[in-house]
Amino acid sequence: MSRLFTVLLSSTLLSAPAMAQDFNAQPPEAAHQEPAFEGQTRAPAITEEVPLETSVVVEGLDHPWGMDMLPDGSWLVTERAGNLRLVSAEGQLSEPISGLPEIDARGQGGLLDVLAAPDFEQSRRIWFSYAAPSETEQNKNQTAVATATLSQDGTALENVEIIFRQQPAWESELHFGSRLVLDGEGMLFVTLGERSNAEPRATAQDDDNHIGKLVRISPSGEPAGAGIEGWLPETWAKGFRNVQAAALDDQGRLWTIEHGPEGGDELNQPQQGLNYGWPVITYGQDYGGGPIGEGLTAQEGMEQPVYYWDPVIAPSGMVFYDGEMFPEWQGDILVGALRGQSLVELELENDRVSGEARHLPGIGRVRDVAVAPDGAVMLLIDADNGQMIRVTRGQ
Repeated sequence: MSRLFTVLLSSTLLSAPAMAQDFNAQPPEAAHQEPAFEGQTRAPAITEEVPLETSVVVEGLDHPWGMDMLPDGSWLVTERAGNLRLVSAEGQLSEPISGLPEIDARGQGGLLDVLAAPDFEQSRRIWFSYAAPSETEQNKNQTAVATATLSQDGTALENVEIIFRQQPAWESELHFGSRLVLDGEGMLFVTLGERSNAEPRATAQDDDNHIGKLVRISPSGEPAGAGIEGWLPETWAKGFRNVQAAALDDQGRLWTIEHGPEGGDELNQPQQGLNYGWPVITYGQDYGGGPIGEGLTAQEGMEQPVYYWDPVIAPSGMVFYDGEMFPEWQGDILVGALRGQSLVELELENDRVSGEARHLPGIGRVRDVAVAPDGAVMLLIDADNGQMIRVTRGQ
């Protein structure tokens, strides 16, 4: 397939024939490594014309991280500094919503993802994830998930209950993971990081913790994991580095994307009870060079990623596109790129990536991606003066 796309940004038409799509010409960071199969990395560049127009819905957000749309057309938006806000359908930004628990906003921590219940109109129920100070150990923290109801006037959280804490807590400001996804059975997937530092990272393959794990719980926090003997009852799959993107496809299957080190951002389709390898296998190298562990990219009993990026894009937020505005994107994965500062599109054929495009280059650090009911794509730009941006079809 061949695509050429032009981008309409801030009402100015920016023509980018074939986009040059020079991302595949960039040298890899882990140049000595080879993919396990054809198409596992550097998929052909997509070059079909898709005129795009962007408009700023709201600005002045303090490092926005997660968003979810409510039935009235407003959006719940988290700010990493520890604020939860409402953005009305007209683009009005609320004052911070009160009632949040204590949040550790150091480093990559803070208030992270947010998810409204399918029956929100009746229940007013939401879930949110955040970096929580340890209840028992000073200076340590952990990814936590809480549930609450949003007051009728939208100004406060009520009936707040913490339903999950990643165990154990660590003295680290890094790799909290933290996307929330409800599956087709009403269970809640929670993606987690391995806290980055050498000591916790070394335990990511251990079965007696939540470090580097994908967990699955009920909406009220009861374990609903893979049921593997020796694993914690919440654990669904293991061997992940720092998953900040997760979504269900049209078959109800979970897909995740995680940050690699230098090289090795990974797209996976995690299966119950399987091991995705970190830190034993990876298509990346340590920061500054040198191998992770023994420098392996494959080992028996460990799953290969569906796709990986080298150099990295720093992926955060993803959605399977399902809308009328961009029929050429139907069923494709849209991913936010922090380092890549673009909206990344992945075409799939038979659960393999067949093409990749980088839309809206230079738009900023895209932290989260969603699709509005009319098919417009919504982006959160992670910055001191962060924005919610609406992407529509240009002329």
